[in-house]
Amino acid sequence: MSRPPRPTSSSRSNCSGGVFDWEPALRKLDELNARVEDPTLWNDPDEAQAVSRDRSRLAAQIEAVQALERDLADAVGYAELADEEGDEASLDEARAQLKDIKDRAARAELEALLSGEADGNDAYLEINSGAGGTESNDWAGMLLRMYSRWAGAHGMTVEVIEETPGEQAGVKSVTLQVKGTNAYGWLKSEGGVHRLVRISPFDSSARRHTSFASVWVYPVVDDNIEIEINPSDVRTDTYRASGAGGQHINKTDSAVRLTHIPTGIAVACQTQRSQHQNREQAWKMLRARLYELELEKREAAQAAIEDQKTDIGWGHQIRSYVLQPYQMVKDLRTDVETSDTQGVLDGDLDAFMGAALAQKVGATRE
Repeated sequence: MSRPPRPTSSSRSNCSGGVFDWEPALRKLDELNARVEDPTLWNDPDEAQAVSRDRSRLAAQIEAVQALERDLADAVGYAELADEEGDEASLDEARAQLKDIKDRAARAELEALLSGEADGNDAYLEINSGAGGTESNDWAGMLLRMYSRWAGAHGMTVEVIEETPGEQAGVKSVTLQVKGTNAYGWLKSEGGVHRLVRISPFDSSARRHTSFASVWVYPVVDDNIEIEINPSDVRTDTYRASGAGGQHINKTDSAVRLTHIPTGIAVACQTQRSQHQNREQAWKMLRARLYELELEKREAAQAAIEDQKTDIGWGHQIRSYVLQPYQMVKDLRTDVETSDTQGVLDGDLDAFMGAALAQKVGATRE
């Protein structure tokens, strides 16, 4: 067994591919700790909240690197001892430990790239089925399951904000709130059109069908972020909620949809029994959408918001999921592909997200 080198102080700065510079990070943490301990900081609650959030995020990154370094040293020592004693079983265990450390280091490297203004925030994830009726609705339902499983595997929670079920299967549209560290940073690269090719379970002739669904991701913004919205620019519609919720939810116009007329952005909420609560949640979502639009303008990272969302079909897809006549999932932006289609549909999306994130960061640096 080849022995990896023992970790040194310089390896700390390499754990994140040069993005996470160790000594500057330690100095920055000291500065943030000093600011948090300064009583005058709390005279400005908004500033105090921002500093505390930055401190917590940086401290978590530093601890992750330190934990990797400790575990690597322990695994190398264990491997050397097993090698000296000729203990093959222990050597296999050491190899497994080193592989786990390598995987964790790779994820830490990607985490270090999540430095965008809203990357650390929770996220809203919206899925809409394209043309095609039951086929597309079922595909949208599959995407709902895929993202829910991805979130669960990463310790995040998912709350359904709005859902319009398909008539026979799946969903016509659904909006989720994904809560967890860096939820928006990870999910933001998933926005776009997703294409599925398969033998349709709804076609008695067992023909191959192509279905489309769009995914839209935007950050949950803090209440203290100022987004000016002219009330006269917003149309409010109320309607009866659909889906689960008992008799009461279907007897009253408790669901709320807000449409921002200048941009065409529309949000809806139906999960609460009270129209007032749904209206409050919808306004939060609308502020988040407008905030995300401003982020896009500043970053110039992608096309205008409605250009990508309005045409769910050929020429706009970011990823293809082919189940027939062969098995392949391929991202058309990064060329990352895998034949493990079931794994991807079960939520194994890290390779795609990581490649898209690295590509975006690389383009920004150029």
